[in-house]
Amino acid sequence: MKKLAIALSVLASISSPVMAEGNAEAGKTKSIVCSACHGVDGNSMIDMYPKIAGQQEGYLEKQLIDLRKAAHTGGKEGRNDPMMSPMAAALSDQDIADLAAYYASQTQTSADVSDVPALGEQLYKGGDMTRGITACIACHGPSGKGMEAAGYPMIGGQHANYIKIQLNKFHDTSRNNDLNGMMRDVAKKLNSDDIEALSKYISSLK
Repeated sequence: MKKLAIALSVLASISSPVMAEGNAEAGKTKSIVCSACHGVDGNSMIDMYPKIAGQQEGYLEKQLIDLRKAAHTGGKEGRNDPMMSPMAAALSDQDIADLAAYYASQTQTSADVSDVPALGEQLYKGGDMTRGITACIACHGPSGKGMEAAGYPMIGGQHANYIKIQLNKFHDTSRNNDLNGMMRDVAKKLNSDDIEALSKYISSLK
C-alpha cells in the first residue's frame, strides 16, 4: 500500500507526456497488420495474445511507446518483447495515438471461464497479508476495469493464459515497465498456484 500511495502522489505532481491526438478511423486502417494476432477488433482469438479491445487509451499508448523504446535500445529500456518490440519499432507517435484510439473505442468480448479457484477470488479481493500480498482490487477495481487516471489497466475478461504469462514475467522480472515496480513487488510473492488461480479469476470478471 505504501508503494500505491507513492505512485499516486507522483502521478498527481507530474504531467503526462504530450502525445499526438489519436484518430480512431486512421487507427482502424493502421490496425490491419495487428489483426493476425489481436483480431480485427482487438479481441484476440489466440489466448497467448491479449485482448486490447476497450483497453484504456493511455495505457495502450504507454505500452506501444515502451515496446518501441525496447526495440530502439536493444532491450535495455522500455518493455522488451520478441514479437511486439519489432512490430512497434517503426511506429510514429501519430501511429501509436491512432492505434490506441481505435482499440480503446472497441468493445471487449467476455471470457468463458469455468472452474474458477476460490483462491483466485480470495487473493484478488483480499490479498494475503501474511505474505505481504496486496489485493488486486486496490488498483484494478471490483470488476477489473482498472483506474485510467492512475495508469492501472483493465484486466477483467482478459485471456487467463495471457494474464498467467504476464504475471510470470513480472515474477521473474523479465517484464519491468510497471509503475514504480508495483507489479513486480506483488508478483514476486506469488507462487505458481496463486498465479494460476488469479489468472482464471481475473479472466472471469465482467
